[in-house]
Amino acid sequence: MIRLNLSAEPRWIDLLPGLRLQTAPVTTAIMASARADSSLDSLDQNAPKEVLAVAMAKAVARRIVTDWEGVGDDGGNAVAVTPEGIDALLDVWPVFEAFQAQVLGPHLVLDAEKNASAPSLNGTSEGATDTANPALTAAPTARLG
Repeated sequence: MIRLNLSAEPRWIDLLPGLRLQTAPVTTAIMASARADSSLDSLDQNAPKEVLAVAMAKAVARRIVTDWEGVGDDGGNAVAVTPEGIDALLDVWPVFEAFQAQVLGPHLVLDAEKNASAPSLNGTSEGATDTANPALTAAPTARLG
């Protein structure tokens, strides 16, 4: 079941101990806008999927992060949210992983569910035999970060 949250209000996400992000909802418009981000234009077409994942996460984050707590400069002074600051924050591996899992993950799971295998057979086709040659029909598998 898809649970709809019709609120457009930003929400606070406890990303890591001592780090909170206030984010706007990740909507279709946000994802489409992020895909059209100019920072993606400079990527090599043969770049690994992981490079695209980082660039896409940063593009989304720049659009949805409205405030944060627990982010400071070298002297420990709190800093304001800026696009450059968001990019630098996501360059910290544990932050990137937590952002992927807690912010983008629920949306990526929905996308993956659309590509899942077909439902179990029932009715008259339940006993049908698979006649396809597995060697010719096997799809390559991809491993995500």
